[in-house]
Amino acid sequence: MRPVDWCRSSAGAALVLATSNDEQHPAENVADGSSETFWTTTGMFPQEFIIGFPKCVKISKVSIQCYLVRTLRIERSVSKDPVGFEQCIEKDLQHTEGQLQMEEFPLPDFQATYLRFIIKSGFDHFVSVHRPGADLCQIQR
Repeated sequence: MRPVDWCRSSAGAALVLATSNDEQHPAENVADGSSETFWTTTGMFPQEFIIGFPKCVKISKVSIQCYLVRTLRIERSVSKDPVGFEQCIEKDLQHTEGQLQMEEFPLPDFQATYLRFIIKSGFDHFVSVHRPGADLCQIQR
């Protein structure tokens, strides 16, 4: 059985916040589950987006498909509201000219109601996020 990706709108996820919006590539694209659509930042760093889950979930790994992201931080909250975030991961990503960066972060016994993805810096003035992912172990509450 394939794990559920909780970062998809079809699984009940919702984009709660994005620090920039481009009309042709809006932030809502990060939750549609497609690598073909994407959110593009509109310059300046840091940039961030927050995805909320329908419940507190236990996640086995977090992943991201993006382009031109240099430094990424992922934070989580287990609150009912998107507050009280704690850092989980911060990583410098490899530059992959002409192709998507694909990163996976195993997180054993990891629970979250919200995930905040912070793009601290990029390899260019603009970066894109095609598909964040959070594979479910089980629903907690």
